Amino acid sequence: MKAPDQPPHDCPLCPRLVAFRQANSTKYPDWFNGPVPSFGPLTARILIAGLAPGLQGANRTGRPFTGDWAGDLLYATLLKLGLARGVYDERPDDTLELVDCRIANAVRCVPPQNKPEPSEIKTCRQFLISELETLPNVKVILALGKIAHDSVLATLGPKISAHPFKHGVAYDIGKFKLISSYHCSRYNTNTRRLTTEMFEDVVGKAKALSFKT
Repeated sequence: MKAPDQPPHDCPLCPRLVAFRQANSTKYPDWFNGPVPSFGPLTARILIAGLAPGLQGANRTGRPFTGDWAGDLLYATLLKLGLARGVYDERPDDTLELVDCRIANAVRCVPPQNKPEPSEIKTCRQFLISELETLPNVKVILALGKIAHDSVLATLGPKISAHPFKHGVAYDIGKFKLISSYHCSRYNTNTRRLTTEMFEDVVGKAKALSFKT
């Protein structure tokens, strides 16, 4: 089975992100400091679309959502709902494995202040396109946050205005179901915009939809 395209570790496509990556490589030479590859089986029925690596999370560890608060909630939820197995220990060499789901960020390199620019999102979209074109079994896309939601829509083609970001709402887009959630960030959970129960519910909906389509 052909794997989706992944950017090389020295990807030159976004000058601002390259400069930030190089600065972090100097400051933290033992960190991953590169475009973070997707994580999960190629046979997955669910593709989880994140925003971008966190500075001290995936940018440090080299695995999506690994080593930061968002990953604590995401992986605990996936484990609880049977979409992961093993132990999540906040490092890429733990025993965690994803089951029937795969994680791919809309932007593969960590952006300054966690805010990618529109041009960077557009440039990096080629890798999200490759995921959706290559993975044979994906039926459901779970977008974490509005930026990931909009990037998925831009990838698939329909008007964003006709498919506004709404937590827990599912859209039929071609052969895919798109369901979105508030991002599982510390800010959203601290402000109660997103509770653990809300997140478990939307991930559970994504799992259920993956077996109905």
